[in-house]
Amino acid sequence: MYFGGYVKFFPNLSPAQTLAVDTIDVLTFGLLPGGVSLVLLATLECAIGLGLISGKLMRPTLLLLAFQMVGAASPLLLFPGEVFTAFPYAPTLEGQYIIKNVVLVSAGLVIGATVRGGGLTAHPQGVESARQTERQEKEQTEKHLASPTHRL
Repeated sequence: MYFGGYVKFFPNLSPAQTLAVDTIDVLTFGLLPGGVSLVLLATLECAIGLGLISGKLMRPTLLLLAFQMVGAASPLLLFPGEVFTAFPYAPTLEGQYIIKNVVLVSAGLVIGATVRGGGLTAHPQGVESARQTERQEKEQTEKHLASPTHRL
């Protein structure tokens, strides 16, 4: 994400540049010139990449990721002739690049689940056990703090 955005700052280096500019042109009804739209897209992708790498401002970063992914997936509907050699089962290289974004969206959903304190576990039974252990530890700490022998 970060590297892909970085490359878009330099004209004609990104293999997806033409498709990106054409897509933004359609989505904005031609209101943004190609050069401006490419710089804005590069900035957006770099901001998302830096947010994911740093772990700072995760909520806004994930919101930007969702916004960018909708735009990134739109060529599948807007330009099927450019992203598939045989619709819908033989994507071109650009089509594969776009479809790979589904993995990024999935990763964003997983990260988003943990931003507000959610946890990830492979064993749902273990969740209740961990919660019970946390409650016991909290009760022991409260008892210790409430005891007359505890001094500040």
